[in-house]
Amino acid sequence: MGREQQQQQQAAYTVEQLVAVNPYNPDILTDLENYVNEQVSSQTYSLDANLCLLRLYQFEPGRMSVPIVVRILIKALMAMPATDFSLCLFLIPEQVQMEEQIKTLIVLSHYLETARFRQFWEEAAKNRSTLEVVPGFEQAIQGYAIHVLSLTYQKVPRPVTAEAINIEGLSLDKFLEYHVANSGWVLKKGHSRSQLMVLPRNEFNHPELKKNTVDGMPFEHVTRIFPILS
Repeated sequence: MGREQQQQQQAAYTVEQLVAVNPYNPDILTDLENYVNEQVSSQTYSLDANLCLLRLYQFEPGRMSVPIVVRILIKALMAMPATDFSLCLFLIPEQVQMEEQIKTLIVLSHYLETARFRQFWEEAAKNRSTLEVVPGFEQAIQGYAIHVLSLTYQKVPRPVTAEAINIEGLSLDKFLEYHVANSGWVLKKGHSRSQLMVLPRNEFNHPELKKNTVDGMPFEHVTRIFPILS
């Protein structure tokens, strides 16, 4: 481990300690802002530290940094399907939510929550300068899109996959090859020689795999319930 990595780990450990010991101390506000920037540069993430900073901003509204808030929200979007974005937004004053960049992120969040990926990528392209500040954003959203597809479909046509992850051509070929090799995907020919991605079976895209709670309950547990119901 290099010296720089050790220093980064020590800084992160110190911030986490500060959050745990004295989360409402305004003296740690600058440390938490620096930690947000460190999360961006090192492509790490700490929801607890970011929520702590947003709470401190509520007590110190004059010290609020909109660029820092934007970075926190982008990192929260990258954590989907976790509900981090909503948790963060709840702590941001309404007048701050009216900032143009934050309004855009709220729209992007809505598109992701409703799986409207084409609209999401179109809006994201218009706001590239805002989103490019945080490395790994596009890859994180592509991962979320694949997560949604895997819960929704048994077989996905190539155009649907391309739209969801915003990749075409040779880049899409390489993406699919990777998932065939590493994620259990199978490529098949569909109607009109179109390509279909057969996704691994799970209890969401194959509901029959989801066992009924009672069916999976040991018989002796069921017999104990009968006296209670009678």
